[in-house]
Amino acid sequence: MSDGGAGAGARGAGFAMPRVGMGTAVQGPRPEPIRRAVLKAIEAGYRHFDTAAHYETEAPIGEAAAEAVRSGAIASRADLFITSKLWCSDAHRDRVLPALRQTLRNLQMEYVDLYLVHWPVSMKPGRYKAPFTADDFVPFDMRAVWEAMEECHQLGLAKAIGVCNFSCKKLDTLLSFATIPPAVNQVEVNPMWQQRKLRELCREKGVQICAYSPLGASGTHWGSDSVMGSAVLRDIAHSKDKTVAQARHVCLKWVYEQGDCLIVKSFDEARMRENLDIVGWELTEEERQRIAGIPQRKINRALRFVSDHGPYKSLDDLWDGEI
Repeated sequence: MSDGGAGAGARGAGFAMPRVGMGTAVQGPRPEPIRRAVLKAIEAGYRHFDTAAHYETEAPIGEAAAEAVRSGAIASRADLFITSKLWCSDAHRDRVLPALRQTLRNLQMEYVDLYLVHWPVSMKPGRYKAPFTADDFVPFDMRAVWEAMEECHQLGLAKAIGVCNFSCKKLDTLLSFATIPPAVNQVEVNPMWQQRKLRELCREKGVQICAYSPLGASGTHWGSDSVMGSAVLRDIAHSKDKTVAQARHVCLKWVYEQGDCLIVKSFDEARMRENLDIVGWELTEEERQRIAGIPQRKINRALRFVSDHGPYKSLDDLWDGEI
C-alpha cells in the first residue's frame, strides 16, 4: 500500500495511525450503506476508520470489520485502526468508561485503537441530538474527564487516547496535568484553515494532528464549498493536468505534506480510491507559498455550543480567541 493508505503510519505514543482514514459522519442513520462502504474501502486499501458515538455509525463499522475477517479481506481485527469519540453528554468522570464500553458493544470489538474527547464541552446526560438549549450545557471538567480517559487506556480498552477541537490554550492546559498525554488532536484543517499556531504547538509537544474536513465539508449542515471553490487550488490543479474537480487532490496533498493524518469521506468507490492518490507527485515551493497566502477562515465554528447562559458565552470563549 502507498503512503496514502494502510501502510503509512504517523507514529507516536506507542501506536501507529494510518495517515489516511475514512470518515463516517453522515446525516441520519444509514447502517446498510455504511457497512457496504466500509467493505469497499477495506478492499480499496483503507485500514483507518473514524467514527463516534454521536455519528451512530459504530455498529455498521463493526459489522463490516467482522465480515472482512470472515471473508479473508483482512487477517484479523488487528489489521484495522478504529477511532471513536466520547460525546459531550458523556463527558463526565463517571460516564466516560460506560460510554466506551457501549461503543465497544456497538463495534463488537474488545478495544478501539484511539478514543477521543469529541469536544471540550459537557452536556447533561442524555442530550445527544441538536438543537441544544442553554439548559443542556454544564461546565466542562477537563481534569476529571481526562482522568477517566486515562483509565480507559490503562484498562486496555483504548490503545491510545486524545482529543478533538482543542485550541492551543486548552491543549496546553490538558498537557499541564495529564499523566498520559493526548496522542492526537483531531481538528479542522484545510487550506482555508491551516492551523499554523496549533501545528507548531503540537509538533513541540509530540501531539499528532489529525485533520477533519480537509476539503471543507461541503454538503454538511455546517460545511462550505469555499475550499473546493478556491481559485488558487483550481489553478494549481490545472497546472498539474488535473481536472478542476480534482482540485481535491491538491487540497489533500497539501494537508498530507504538513505531516497530518487526514480523514476523508466518500462512499463512492472510485472516489475512495482517488482520495488515496496523493503520492508520486509533489507540490512545488511556489504552489505551497500560494496556498499559504490563502485568507484564513474557520468553517466549523461550532456555534451550537455557544449560549448566553452556558459555559461558553461566545466563540472567543470556546476557541480562546484563536479564530
